[in-house]
Amino acid sequence: MSHLWTSQTMTTAMGGRPVGRLPEGVSGISIDSRSLQPGDAFFAIKGDRFDGHDFATAASAAGASLLVIAEGMLPALGRLATPMIVVEDVLKAMEKLAAAARARSAAKVIAVTGSAGKTTTKEVLRLVLSGSGRVHAADRSFNNHWGVPLTLARMPADCDFAVIEIGMNHAGEIRPLTRLARPHLAIVTLIAPAHLGHFQSLDEIARAKAEIFEGVVEDGFALINRDDQRWRVLDKQAKEAGIKQIVGFGEHSRAQIKLVKCTLAEDHSEIAVRIAGQEIRARVGAPGRHMVQNVLAALGAVHLVGADMDAATQALAGLRAVRGRGARHVLSHPEGAFTLIDESYNANPASVKVALDLLAQTPVEGDGRRIAVLGDMRELGPHSAKLHAALAKAIDAAGIDKVFLAGEEIKVLTGELPESLPVEYRPTTDELGPLVVNDVRPGDALMVKASLTLGFSRIVDALLNRFPAAAAQAGTQ
Repeated sequence: MSHLWTSQTMTTAMGGRPVGRLPEGVSGISIDSRSLQPGDAFFAIKGDRFDGHDFATAASAAGASLLVIAEGMLPALGRLATPMIVVEDVLKAMEKLAAAARARSAAKVIAVTGSAGKTTTKEVLRLVLSGSGRVHAADRSFNNHWGVPLTLARMPADCDFAVIEIGMNHAGEIRPLTRLARPHLAIVTLIAPAHLGHFQSLDEIARAKAEIFEGVVEDGFALINRDDQRWRVLDKQAKEAGIKQIVGFGEHSRAQIKLVKCTLAEDHSEIAVRIAGQEIRARVGAPGRHMVQNVLAALGAVHLVGADMDAATQALAGLRAVRGRGARHVLSHPEGAFTLIDESYNANPASVKVALDLLAQTPVEGDGRRIAVLGDMRELGPHSAKLHAALAKAIDAAGIDKVFLAGEEIKVLTGELPESLPVEYRPTTDELGPLVVNDVRPGDALMVKASLTLGFSRIVDALLNRFPAAAAQAGTQ
């Protein structure tokens, strides 16, 4: 059996102290006893809501091969039979292991940030690089102060590419994470008013995102959205970080990764992209103009890290949107079928507009309607009322036929929408959900989107539980 880490290497890297007879090595790293696999090392991280030490017994019962615990917790846990590595601080120990993982790796490391599209771009990169070698990327959106170290600590020594997603809510949060990841290439997907409640302006958000450039290795690359209004801010920050190779992607005349043709269809797109003097044509299996932008970034990365472009373009046909980020379901109603677009993972003004555009492009059948199910966009601070009210224009432009709303902050939108547009508002998700489920009818296309904390995934689940997948869509995206 091959090990992700030997116990000796782990102990040395973390500056830990072994307690009990350690196994030869571990097969994985876990911070959640519920998903832990036998043979994993369990790191008892203390978070904002939970302390991993409270779940050490459960991790031991689930088959953890060793536990990484804080020195101060040893008296309470010392009787467990599972061997341990004792450290001063468990999160700092994982950061040290992450640094060791990066130091031993010969992989090309790509870091991704942005106000929208981070996780989707990460998944596109996973797909398009897979034809060129072994790719390591987190299965979920692990992009914060513990998610990035965890992703790095899980990186196999023999992978060829690593894709690290890095997010932030405040200035200064990306800096230590990118310095830990030391990417060969840093991508900024888009600057938009996400987390605007913590910033004075979009320029401030851009500068916070641009911290990702500070970790780029010597002779590395910055890959920036050339169509973004904050291009100049990002370009300046990249130069100040010492990056000499700054590349733009988009439709802009000066973009080096240039979109020259784009045909949007209901369930895919056809694109032509000019890279290094060559025109590359590809079919993108997931729909939407925003998806094309993420694909441009991914193709730019393939080119810059020297991966196989032919394999990448062929793989794009198999691209599918993921749960909470545009996944489509064609569901059976007793009298016909309807389309559900699951955008429930998160929301900010830019991503809601994109989702509404996607709904506008989705055909309806017969008397079907385009229905937007929207909830609060959180962390907009004093700008919240204005930005929620501004959604009225995007709703009108998308030709939406009915709107369902939930949340305290989005209530202001009810006063901005025309009286001719049917609107149902409820304060909470659980009050709104049954209305949506009972209202849907054959031929409809409905899109569900809100900030994660509103739990709009429950509305999606209710629809999926009530209505089975249509026969033609047995393998839903």
